Amino acid sequence: MKIIPVVLCGGSGTRLWPLSRTGFPKQFLVLSGTTSLFQQAASRLNQLGAADIEVGKTLVVTNEEHRFLVLDQLRELPDIAATLLLEPVGRNTAPALTLAALQAAADNDDPILVVTPADQTVQNSAAFTEALQNAIRVAATGAIVILGITPTGPETGFGYIQQTGDAGAFTEFDVKNFAEKPDSVTAQSYVDSGDYAWNSGMFVVRASVWLKALKHFRVDILQTTTTAFAGHTQDHQFIRPNEALFTEVPSESVDYAVIEQCPNSQ
Repeated sequence: MKIIPVVLCGGSGTRLWPLSRTGFPKQFLVLSGTTSLFQQAASRLNQLGAADIEVGKTLVVTNEEHRFLVLDQLRELPDIAATLLLEPVGRNTAPALTLAALQAAADNDDPILVVTPADQTVQNSAAFTEALQNAIRVAATGAIVILGITPTGPETGFGYIQQTGDAGAFTEFDVKNFAEKPDSVTAQSYVDSGDYAWNSGMFVVRASVWLKALKHFRVDILQTTTTAFAGHTQDHQFIRPNEALFTEVPSESVDYAVIEQCPNSQ
């Protein structure tokens, strides 16, 4: 099966100011090792190949201001071929993922999208790779897979996912409920229950499954993003949706637009 790595790289990273600035947000900083958070994210996804998993060309969704910064950092990763989807304005993660799905579907035969933010750190790379490979196999059945993290404490900076039912073959669970960032007392109750995971912001889903779900739950986002993408221009690795049309796209997160409403999330 074919996968397309998708790195969402549009954040401004202002919470890490003054290290992170609008013109040089945290995903481009080297906080550990010798590569930036963005480079680490792209490298991790590029290493997901297996006997039954073919890794395709990476899609990076970013903005005009950071395009050369992304390109310069990708040049330090010669094993990664990438296309950059440049948003003229930020519209949150649902339109960003939709741009990636439309581009991936145009280039490939309904690939599986493996979607990650650009600003995360991973301590156990082997476990991460195994978890994502398992998630890919589950997504191949038509599910939308959300990567959860076993909480180590009552963290109030994460959203939480309540799981239900017994684990499947790949330790996957059906999603029962989503919870916004809680206060400390509520967070502690989530941890104590053993039924909750941190929402990592990572998703695995077929391009067609995402587009179908978006059509059902937020057809306005699908229609406006599709129209803007149809009017795109391409300059080498840069793909630019039509600016005037993209400004009409509603701003919404993946979670709110689809994931929290979708019955086939795992």
